[in-house]
Amino acid sequence: MTNMRTFIVVLVGAGLLVGAAAARTAVVPRNTSPPTITGTAREGDTLTAHNGGWANAPTSFAYQWQRCAGDGTGCADITGANKQTYTVASSDSDHTLRVQVTASNADGQATASSAPTAQVSSRSAPVNTVKPSISGQPVVGNELTANPGTWTGGVDSFAYQWQRCTASLVCSNVDGATAKSYGVRTADVGSSLRVMVTAHNASGSTAGAASDTTAVASATPNPTVTVTTPSGRNHAPRLSFLSLKRSGNLIYSRFRVCDDSSARVKITERDSSPGKLGYTRHFALSALPCKTYSKHWGLISRFKHGSYTVHLQARDRQGMTSPMRAKTLHFPSL
Repeated sequence: MTNMRTFIVVLVGAGLLVGAAAARTAVVPRNTSPPTITGTAREGDTLTAHNGGWANAPTSFAYQWQRCAGDGTGCADITGANKQTYTVASSDSDHTLRVQVTASNADGQATASSAPTAQVSSRSAPVNTVKPSISGQPVVGNELTANPGTWTGGVDSFAYQWQRCTASLVCSNVDGATAKSYGVRTADVGSSLRVMVTAHNASGSTAGAASDTTAVASATPNPTVTVTTPSGRNHAPRLSFLSLKRSGNLIYSRFRVCDDSSARVKITERDSSPGKLGYTRHFALSALPCKTYSKHWGLISRFKHGSYTVHLQARDRQGMTSPMRAKTLHFPSL
């Protein structure tokens, strides 16, 4: 009888041991708080991965750094980037980074990802590649909205300054108008508006990227103006400013003009730069019904540094004009 009891106890003990061993195989590491990254996401700087919180006693950790799109999606492994620290490369600029941490113990392993960093900054301040723009109609009571344009260099924030401009494009800041949107007010009537955008990254800031100016602000929406002529109703010409570029000492413009008359349309082109005397040219062109033209001219020496703006306006034989259109180039300062 005693031997039988001993045998039963042995069997029960063995069963408990087997059960404990089976349970232990499922105790792999479990992440309780995600990994984090410290350091500045800037070309040449070093980022450090921190493991986060883990349950079930991990005994080792492995790391894999990933490059993601600017919005933190589409992450892919960076070849060879498997240490706890990572030196930010030039190819990371305008991307975000994250790290995957794999925790291991005797029973297995599990992986957790950090949140993505801010967009990686270049070593220098941001560079504007497509200038800012404005949406909305410049009528008192309406709201205009700034689009900051396109920038490289890992921009982390933008600042805005709305300006009121005269017909000769002398622009001055509107006090307190530093939001992305701007409500057109009575004081703007008779002036055009533009927005100046400053872009910031971890290396610094770039100021002075200007949008084109709007049409002249009005108190009420401008009606379509027509003039009755012997042949019927005359509509104002329409002009679209397509492109502006500099090549050496020459300026190249491209524009499209439309009119409802076979008479030639007069194009007025005006050069301007803040604090400098402007310069005006005239072209006479056919515009029925629509034609695209390219014109070029020599860059006058006083406009070779700083901000340089070209204004275009079309006038038909009856004296009706298109809205003035403008584009700006920025040249190195002295």
